[in-house]
Amino acid sequence: MSWQSLRPQWGIVLGSGLGGFAGRMESTESVSYAEIAGLPQTAVAGHAGRFVFGNVGGVPVVAAQGRVHLYEGFTAREVSAHVRWMRERGVERLVLTNAAGTCNPRFEPGSWMMLGDHLNLTHTSPLLGGPNFHDMSEVYSKRLRAHFSAAVSELGVALHEGVYAGLPGPQYETPAEVRMLQRLGADAVGMSTVIEAIQARALGMEVAGFSCLTNWAAGLHPGTLGHEEVLETGKRAAEQLAVVLSRAIPGFPACMPG
Repeated sequence: MSWQSLRPQWGIVLGSGLGGFAGRMESTESVSYAEIAGLPQTAVAGHAGRFVFGNVGGVPVVAAQGRVHLYEGFTAREVSAHVRWMRERGVERLVLTNAAGTCNPRFEPGSWMMLGDHLNLTHTSPLLGGPNFHDMSEVYSKRLRAHFSAAVSELGVALHEGVYAGLPGPQYETPAEVRMLQRLGADAVGMSTVIEAIQARALGMEVAGFSCLTNWAAGLHPGTLGHEEVLETGKRAAEQLAVVLSRAIPGFPACMPG
């Protein structure tokens, strides 16, 4: 069966170090971003750059192994191209994952945070170019959050919920910037996800977001930050998210919200 004929219900974007989830799917087909016209490609470590089609508990899913970022020089429209492509394939619900630094002293590295809201501090939007006014009062679906929380509770996995701050990068934040983010209400900070979430909501998709808290944000702990640490912690924590998704996705109602 060719991937062109597949109609996944769920889409999953796998962030830095989290691409291994695709190996747990009952895989059917994969396609490189390079083979799809209009999709930009990344050269960042930890992002394979392909879609994997398969099933999770019998539910058709497409997983994006990797994403492109604003800090690579792409526009917000390019950064969200894979979201539009998945919606065109029939995806109704989108799970966004990322690796993030924790700004909350109670949220330790190695744990997961479900996004309840976000701060778009990238100074851009995928909706630029016209009067594309869309309500963002519930970017991350309450229904999905309740469902994932119940699944996590059954599995005994620790899961925080908080606010994610999306910045353009590529440099990590200074201690002063982290203190600013804390005052703004951020619990975690990263360089992705917010652009994708805005695009998905504009397309009518239900969205859930999860941050793998890979490191303390600057100033919260001694030492320096590096991408290698992010990848290593992400790989160790990926198994927990894989278990949660494998339990939650098959148990979710098939209908779209009204």
